Amino acid sequence: LDHGYALHTTAKDCFSSLASQDAQTLTETPREVFYTSENDPAKHAEHHEGRHYSIPLEEVKAVFPHGLPPRFQQQIKTFNEAYVMVRKPALELFTYLKSSNFAHPAVRYVIYGERGTGKTMTLCHVIHFCARQGWLVLHIPDAHLWVKNCRKLMQSSYNKKRLDQPLQASAWLKNFKISNERFLKEIKTHKKYVWGKRESTEEGSPLGEVVEQGLARVRSASDAVGVVLKELRQHCQLGAFRLLVAVDGVNALWGRTTLKKEDRSPVSPEELTLVYNLRKMMMNNW
Repeated sequence: LDHGYALHTTAKDCFSSLASQDAQTLTETPREVFYTSENDPAKHAEHHEGRHYSIPLEEVKAVFPHGLPPRFQQQIKTFNEAYVMVRKPALELFTYLKSSNFAHPAVRYVIYGERGTGKTMTLCHVIHFCARQGWLVLHIPDAHLWVKNCRKLMQSSYNKKRLDQPLQASAWLKNFKISNERFLKEIKTHKKYVWGKRESTEEGSPLGEVVEQGLARVRSASDAVGVVLKELRQHCQLGAFRLLVAVDGVNALWGRTTLKKEDRSPVSPEELTLVYNLRKMMMNNW
């Protein structure tokens, strides 16, 4: 999902909606005007639009080990509570997701719009919805971080034409493990993966072992991410689970990087192992 507002929405019902709610609003307390007690995203509807719902702090830690905007994280720390506004684009996406035919190839949606209009928080609302529905969530909080100012680039041991980003890869694996620990125990690898002369992951091993390999051997982290994404596509095609791939700033995967090779020539996005593999998740051929 790109940096942007969201899909095609209109305000044609704005005035009629406001008029019909005037009488109700007059009898509501100030808190009821701005908040809703309905904390299940799957039950959010048009009459919740513009109101804030609460996410339990234990869910925040489990679902969002990364990805929440810094200012919102500071608000949570200050007030010891997490409230998210129900926005119309999120409600529209919920409608599409509920009516999706999962036998078809992956469906892609783009959230777009002006800066500061709530695109990232809309994406987080959708992520919470899918997590509550038991989906596996593959969240990339900011794709720009994979193409800008990376401190350490290494030549890939798997493909000499590509470059690994071990620090970014290991950080992502750590957070992915937190939010999907149950799935990592259940999903089994389709094949054997060899990491070195003495290290390998056998066919039929829990996918969590691949994640642990990337965390224990940072040099293998970028390849471990590639294996995780590949295995998820294969298992998802078999209908083993529902998968949400949520990427904030997705256009960065096809833009220019600020990275340089040893000879000072620019690095193109497709030369980065992480970007190369994530681009595959953006296709609708699985």
